[in-house]
Amino acid sequence: MARSRPRWLLVLSVPLAFAALLWAALQLDVTRNALIALFDATQPETAAATVDALTPAAFDGPDAERTRIAVRLEPAITGVVQPTDVAPVPGHDGAVVVLSKTGTASLSTPGAPLRAWFTLDVPTRSELGLLGIAFHPKFADNGLFFVDATPQRDGEPHTVISRWRTDPATLAAPHQEGVVLEVAQPYANHDAGQIAFGPDGMLYVSLGDGGYRGDPQGNGQNRGTLLASLLRLDVDSATPYAVPPDNPLVGVAGARPEIWAWGLRNPWRFAFDPQGRIVAGDVGQNTYEEVDLIAAGDNLGWNVREGFACYEPSDCERLSGGLVDPIWSYGRDAGASITGGVVWTAPGPLQGRYLVGDYVTGRLWALTLPSSRRRLQPDEVAALGRFALSPTAFGRMPDGTVWVADFQRGAVFRIVQTVSPPPP
Repeated sequence: MARSRPRWLLVLSVPLAFAALLWAALQLDVTRNALIALFDATQPETAAATVDALTPAAFDGPDAERTRIAVRLEPAITGVVQPTDVAPVPGHDGAVVVLSKTGTASLSTPGAPLRAWFTLDVPTRSELGLLGIAFHPKFADNGLFFVDATPQRDGEPHTVISRWRTDPATLAAPHQEGVVLEVAQPYANHDAGQIAFGPDGMLYVSLGDGGYRGDPQGNGQNRGTLLASLLRLDVDSATPYAVPPDNPLVGVAGARPEIWAWGLRNPWRFAFDPQGRIVAGDVGQNTYEEVDLIAAGDNLGWNVREGFACYEPSDCERLSGGLVDPIWSYGRDAGASITGGVVWTAPGPLQGRYLVGDYVTGRLWALTLPSSRRRLQPDEVAALGRFALSPTAFGRMPDGTVWVADFQRGAVFRIVQTVSPPPP
C-alpha cells in the first residue's frame, strides 16, 4: 500500500505532521521553549522535488466570518532548503534571490537553473541562520547589498550585518567587504533578521529581544541595548555606518542613538508601505500576535504588553501612557507565529492591501492599512484562506505582485488573484 501513495503525499507527510504536533502543543499551552525544541527536531533537511499549486484548505476559525479574497499559490521557485527571505534583484528582470536558513543564497534567473550565489557558515539551531538581504538603492550602479546572519563569535551567536559587493551587470563574484554591525545574542531565538532600505536611503535593521521567553533580561524596555529594537543606520556617510542626526534618541542619556523604535519582541519581517510607513509583524509570547505601524520614537510595549493586553500587569498601568498600540492582533484561535508581509501594489482586489500570514496555521490575510494609527475594524481584514503552507517571508516583485516563501517545502509561491471569490 505504501508504494501506491502519491509522491506529493510522501513529501508533505513530515511537514503536516510537524504542523499538527505544533498546533496540538499550543492548545495544551506548552511553552515556546518546548515548541523550539520540537521545531529543531523536525526541520526539513531537503526541499521537495516537485511542488504543486495550492488553493485554500479552509476558511475556518475567525476567518469563517471574514470577507474573502480568492487567490491560489503557484510555485515560482523550488528546491531551496528552509527559505527565510526572498527579494528581486534590482535591474535584472525576473532575477530573484532566495535565502536559506542553512547559509546559502540562491539565485533564480529566467531560463536558468537555480544556483548557489554565495554561502555563509552559520549555526542553524532554533532561529539562527542566514536571515535577511537588502539591496542598496543604487545597486544597479555600485553592486552593493547587505546581509543579516547569525554566525558564531567566540562560541556564541551574534547578529552580524555585513556589507557585500557584486558586479551589478553580471551578478558575478559576490564577496563580503566588511561588517557593518555586530550584536551579541544571549539566546538562540528571537533574532528577527529583517533588513531593508527605506525611502530615505537609510538602512533599517530589526532585532528581537534576545530570546528565551518573557524577555528575562528586560531588553524590551531598555533603550541602552540594541536588542528588541528597530535600528536606522546611514551606511553611506561613514564606515561602517553613521547615526542619522534625526534619529529620535540622539542625545538622550543612556540610550543607543541607532534606535528608531523599541519594545519589540521578535519582529519577524517588516516592510515599507507606499506612503513610506513601516509595517511590522511582531511575534507574540503565549497569547497574541500583532501588526504594528511604526514611527520614529515608538515604544511598542514589549514586555509590558502583548498585543493589546497586559503581559506584566505591574508595569502596564505605569507605562501605558507611553506605549503604542498595534493596529491588529490575533489570538491562538487563528495562529501562533506571525510572518510580516508587504503591500500588494498591482491592480486587482488586493491592490493597496498588506499581506501577512501565520507560520503555524498557514493562514494568509490581506489588511487594509488605516490612514492614521488605529485598531483595524473587522471589515478591514480579509481572509485569503488557510493553506498547507509554513510562510516565512513575503517579497514584492517589480510588477507589484507578491510572492511567499514556504519553509517546509523549500518553495517560493506566486500569489495569484482569481476571478471568483470562494463560497462562504
